[in-house]
Amino acid sequence: MYLPINVLGLAVFLAAGWLLSHDRKRIPWQSVAILTALNLVIAWVLTSFTWGRAAVKGAAAGFNELVSVAWKGINFALANWVGAEGVDPAPVNFVVSALLPILLVVPVFDILTYIGFLPWLIKWIGRGLSAVTRQPKFEAFYSIEMMFLGNTEALAVSKLQVQRMSPARNVVIAMMSMSCVTASILAAYIQIVPAEFVLTAVPINCLNALIVTSMLYPVDVPPEEDIIVTYEGVGGSGDADGAQDGAGAPTAAGGGPAAAGAAPSSGSTPGGLGALATKVLRRDPGRAASRPAKEPFFSFLGDSILGAGKLILIITANVITFVALAALIDKILGAIWEPLSLESALGVVMYAPALLLGLDTSTAWDMSQIMGLKLVTNEFVAMGQVSAEISGYARHYQAVLTVFLTSFANFGTLGMIIGCFKGLVDKERNDLISKNVGRMLLSGILVSLLSAGMVGLFVW
Repeated sequence: MYLPINVLGLAVFLAAGWLLSHDRKRIPWQSVAILTALNLVIAWVLTSFTWGRAAVKGAAAGFNELVSVAWKGINFALANWVGAEGVDPAPVNFVVSALLPILLVVPVFDILTYIGFLPWLIKWIGRGLSAVTRQPKFEAFYSIEMMFLGNTEALAVSKLQVQRMSPARNVVIAMMSMSCVTASILAAYIQIVPAEFVLTAVPINCLNALIVTSMLYPVDVPPEEDIIVTYEGVGGSGDADGAQDGAGAPTAAGGGPAAAGAAPSSGSTPGGLGALATKVLRRDPGRAASRPAKEPFFSFLGDSILGAGKLILIITANVITFVALAALIDKILGAIWEPLSLESALGVVMYAPALLLGLDTSTAWDMSQIMGLKLVTNEFVAMGQVSAEISGYARHYQAVLTVFLTSFANFGTLGMIIGCFKGLVDKERNDLISKNVGRMLLSGILVSLLSAGMVGLFVW
């Protein structure tokens, strides 16, 4: 009898996205339908086939290798912060495991941008995902990027793009960033809760982030704005959709706007393969001459490292403040009535959604309290609360609980994202993001509920 309730729950969560939408008339229903069907297939594959989970685990392991290299540098400067051998932070420390690796991750991805590889990768992966999901190229790629990098790292390495996007699209990216985890922390998660459901949650969350943001904050992106921005003079004449001019704006040959699929110039060979071959093989001297000289590499690298350091300080300050403010609210509520807290209040609010995940009334109440704890504190605290008992839970409860917990959707993450954007973009973009903090938290909650509901359909 609980399977129909689980199905109903998915419908209710999607309806909530429509009801609370910023602009219901602009919701791209075709994209929402395609993404929902695609994510249900992925949930089925990842819960039913070991090779599906192995693919996600392998990709995450690749990023973990990069993080382990970052730990070597951390241990050189700050001995024993990541263990005596410099290979593992034990116990897990938020600053060490989630923030300090930014000092390596950001410069590495900036270098890939500098040489033109990352814009090229974003363009082609974004095109493929965009064609399937009917989403803008960068948003489609970002959903995959944050699956392995996490929110702060993905934002940091995408700074060139978010600086050139419209403020409304920045809000979408901020909302999406509430729904991911950092690959470097996955190893810690799987020591606490069932690994198979942790690894299943990661890709499901990322595509659900596209669904939820498309409903809560739909934004029309015209073709001329659906571009991938790159550093000036990068990658020859055609590796990315656009390059920056002297003012940092995306440009194409002759200084006009560049967009994917722009028409060939009058000097190109017209038609099909001939035009493609001309574009690939022939370099336009006029276009190359119009670009400013590229910044010297080591000057560029120094700026990248300093920017990463500044970003870490801003994020740390915002996280400390947001978590402390939540604790202050708890103190005030406790003074009014001792059992009252932000965590317990959210636990009551989350009871109905927990029921809609296909749980009986008693189990749903238990889960709602854990959900409230997670939203106020973080996923580590909530996972630690259930780690000793979760192996004895019913398999469906294990699945929906673990998937819900496997995300950064909490008050502290709001501080991380706002702090990250403050270090990346201008006041106009920051102000619009700050006005939508409620939608950011709602986005994270709805994504977690959708993901738990989708995975729960296939695990009983």
